[in-house]
Amino acid sequence: MCVQLRELYLRYPGISRAALAMAPTDPEVMRVQEGMLAILLAGGLPPQIAAWGIDALSLYVAGYCLEKSIVRQRAVQPDAAWVLDRDELVRRFVALPADAFPFITRYATELNAGEGHDRFVFALGLMIDGLRPGLETSSRGAAPGAG
Repeated sequence: MCVQLRELYLRYPGISRAALAMAPTDPEVMRVQEGMLAILLAGGLPPQIAAWGIDALSLYVAGYCLEKSIVRQRAVQPDAAWVLDRDELVRRFVALPADAFPFITRYATELNAGEGHDRFVFALGLMIDGLRPGLETSSRGAAPGAG
């Protein structure tokens, strides 16, 4: 569902900005929320964990797409010299003073690796997998994050 939302938001960039600017009360948006809630509840998550999971996933998708739309807008501007390709970013990271930035200079390639979709799916996986501990914690009767 998040990948489908990502594709929609990327096709219509104004949607991600609107999604971040207002509480979701429109019936069309609520259908998406309803579907996400149904999926998470069917996966066995307690209602509070599912609700917060929807919020986190929705914010991530909208934020990711807003960033992409801003980059696209600025890339078409003739004075957008700040728009860098991946190789240029690696060169700039490697050129940093190694004594001040030992990890960034050493792992510049890793920090800039992967296509947008790969990184997006990776982050979604982290978030979704991160909901499972909430299931275990809640099933013991403790508050989410307690312990």
